[in-house]
Amino acid sequence: MTKFDPTATGALAGVRILDLTRVVAGNALTVTLGDFGADVIKIERPGRGDDLRNWRVKGISTFWKAYGRNKRSLSLDLRQEAGKRVLRQLVGTAQILVENFRPGIMEEMGFGPDDLHALNPALVIVRVSGWGQTGPYKSRPGFGSLVEAMSGFAAMNGYADRPPVLPPLALADMVAGLSGAMATLVALREVEVNNGKGQVVDLALFEPLFSILGPLAANYQLTGEMPPRMGNSSSITAPRGVYETGDGGFVALSASTQGMWERLARAIDLEPLITDPRFLTNADRVANVVALDQEIGGWIGARSQADNLARFEALEVTVGPVLDIGDLVAHPLVTERGLILDIPDGESDTGHLAVHGAVPRLTATPGAIRRPAPAVGEHNDEILDELGFDQAAIAKLAENGVL
Repeated sequence: MTKFDPTATGALAGVRILDLTRVVAGNALTVTLGDFGADVIKIERPGRGDDLRNWRVKGISTFWKAYGRNKRSLSLDLRQEAGKRVLRQLVGTAQILVENFRPGIMEEMGFGPDDLHALNPALVIVRVSGWGQTGPYKSRPGFGSLVEAMSGFAAMNGYADRPPVLPPLALADMVAGLSGAMATLVALREVEVNNGKGQVVDLALFEPLFSILGPLAANYQLTGEMPPRMGNSSSITAPRGVYETGDGGFVALSASTQGMWERLARAIDLEPLITDPRFLTNADRVANVVALDQEIGGWIGARSQADNLARFEALEVTVGPVLDIGDLVAHPLVTERGLILDIPDGESDTGHLAVHGAVPRLTATPGAIRRPAPAVGEHNDEILDELGFDQAAIAKLAENGVL
């Protein structure tokens, strides 16, 4: 269970990360490492901060609250030489730097990989972009929606008689953030364990999302066929789908093994379907999925959601309810595992705000939330003091608009 504990440490305590990113992917990467103890210094534009702060619900930047936690904010104008000098000093104290400028911009600013490694040879540099630091699309805008459209994901998502469907969340960014966190730790291990030098992690949003599509390329190579959009059905197993219950609820069902299919058929009083030639094997069931769904859907639709779930649970059939966030916030699956916790928040009417806990779950060195998401520049004095700046020097930087 994740705790709010300002005194907590973690397995990554002592690792300093400079986060120069904006919006979701970079923030998802750094919050993952911050949850496990890394000191994440968020470097933001003075007065404006991360664009994620502008995504608001009832006036509160909930995305920032979720992905800005466990970070310290330093507002720094990197267009000014004085701001660049501060960043150079910080680079010497850090193990990791994460940025998501358009490829080439860091070089123009004087902070390309060669420049950074001259300051700190052991630095792990994570470069987040839509399409990668090389290749024909490197200079194109790379928002997640474009990646989701061009990766093959949207083409296979939705129903055959309707347009492709983009995900209702920042899927490409979040997948890239998790993939990037893993890659960052791999690079850090090379430095720490093998006495290696720092290296560049070229993290393109396109590539992690493309990779999780699994064997699509192999399937296409073998068949020459495009995977159809199948709604909630599957092109490789049946039955699998979402079915409406008699009281307007929904249940999700997956019987992807022969044994589970036979158990399901018996549970819904349709045992003769087991020997029906249309449904004998998984391939038969996929080929006749419309008829199969009619049989299953008719039985489920004649009963309430609660009755369906009670029957299936008693017989250990793999069926579960379709839950929304209103269901989940009070559901034992969430509450007993501590997946949501309230952290202090000065903008909320209640003085606290619900956020997701740290994942994955570790027994010896669990993640923790040590601090809520900061205001822009909230830790300017603290961070600059650590670098050796006195109050007069800090005041001068502020006066000149560097902070």
